[in-house]
Amino acid sequence: MLRSWSRTTPFSLSPLGMLSSSAPSSSAACESRRPSFLRISYSNPRISLPHPPPLSSNSHTSLRRMTLSTACFGASSPIPISGKPDSENLEPQSDDPQSLVVVSFYKFADFPDHANMRKPLKALCEELRVSGGIILAPEGINGSICGTRESVEKVLAFIQSDNRLEGLRQVESPVSPEEEAIHLGHSASSPLAAGEDAPFRWDHVRVKLKKEIVTLGMPSVSPIERVGKYVSPGEWNSLISDPDMVVIDVRNDYETRIGKFKGAVDPCTASFREFPSWVEDHFELTGGNDGKPAVVEANNSGESVENKTQNPEHMPRVAMYCTGGIRCEKASSLLLSKGFKEVYHLEGGILKYLEEVPKTESLWQGECFVFDKRVSVDHGLVQGNFKLCYGCKQPVSDADIEAPEFEYGVSCPHCFSQKSEEEKERARARQRQFERWGIIGGPDKGRRPTCKPDSGNRKSDQLSRSI
Repeated sequence: MLRSWSRTTPFSLSPLGMLSSSAPSSSAACESRRPSFLRISYSNPRISLPHPPPLSSNSHTSLRRMTLSTACFGASSPIPISGKPDSENLEPQSDDPQSLVVVSFYKFADFPDHANMRKPLKALCEELRVSGGIILAPEGINGSICGTRESVEKVLAFIQSDNRLEGLRQVESPVSPEEEAIHLGHSASSPLAAGEDAPFRWDHVRVKLKKEIVTLGMPSVSPIERVGKYVSPGEWNSLISDPDMVVIDVRNDYETRIGKFKGAVDPCTASFREFPSWVEDHFELTGGNDGKPAVVEANNSGESVENKTQNPEHMPRVAMYCTGGIRCEKASSLLLSKGFKEVYHLEGGILKYLEEVPKTESLWQGECFVFDKRVSVDHGLVQGNFKLCYGCKQPVSDADIEAPEFEYGVSCPHCFSQKSEEEKERARARQRQFERWGIIGGPDKGRRPTCKPDSGNRKSDQLSRSI
């Protein structure tokens, strides 16, 4: 997912993170691709209850037993996955409907009744065995999901059946044959923790309701109203090579540590919430002519330099980037509200750049952190070399793993000195639970007991736990 989930969650919403208020509206061609009955109702006045496709005379499926996906889609093909809005859809990378894909998506939109979508969306994902994480908020949707191409396309089509969410910005990543075998080898009776090596836990999807799809903490900043200029991956190198351009990495410190664009300014923020304060401090925004801000310009090394003029027309030109593009949408809206004139951001984020720009021409250095179990990706979106410290959810290298501060599931060189012995002991207990049961909390985690135990059973259970 595009950046969205907290650092304590191994999913994004991305982070792909895993992509806009100014996205083109759905064209007539897109409408022709959408099944005429795809008007799912979830107490939304904009969407009418669908009429399910007629059953054939020899069908053995009764309407009462029809699943949500069957009622929504029938035998029709859903909208193809694309890295661009609907009006720019391209052919999918693979025609095999059973191939496994990871898709990150987002869309800023006026969505006050977002809570009504949660239950039907979660039910559809669970039925189709689509895993990952999705955030719904009054300002839109943000998510990163994994499943077969056919299933993921149905989920994305369901989301875009609400006309406010049409034109999702999407980035698709490949899945290795090993991960695909893990996912497709499971069934409804597989253990809860099965598929730990797949991009997301195979049977689990989180659909959360939040105030923002990416948390900045400034309700007045709205990408729905204004946003910076999109720059395609093919034009990005030329833009950031301009010596007068200030290139800013909008991501967090644990992300920039493993990779960034050449010459980019690193704000060294621990969370996106800190970015507005960094802008105020780094550019030293003050009152300028006509009540507009004047700035102390920043150079590409991240050091402040003296401002040569108080004229707002000479405010710095800024180019920003993040994992999938969602944080840059808000960051560009923030800078425009501060009086900046020229604000650009990388369309599709780092992920789209790594997908489209050949390594021989790339200005990217290192790997890109992603908010799922791949941890990092390299050019071509192939899985990178970093692992995850489950004590702090930060990426660790092979050298970090060999360090004396590293203890699997407990600590790494980046968090060892920040954790108390009590915290480390709790982490060790959690890790022992996982190693024994395959899930934190034991085999019955998240399951309600089938019957209420009597007092004798409770005493026996307490005794067994004390042994």
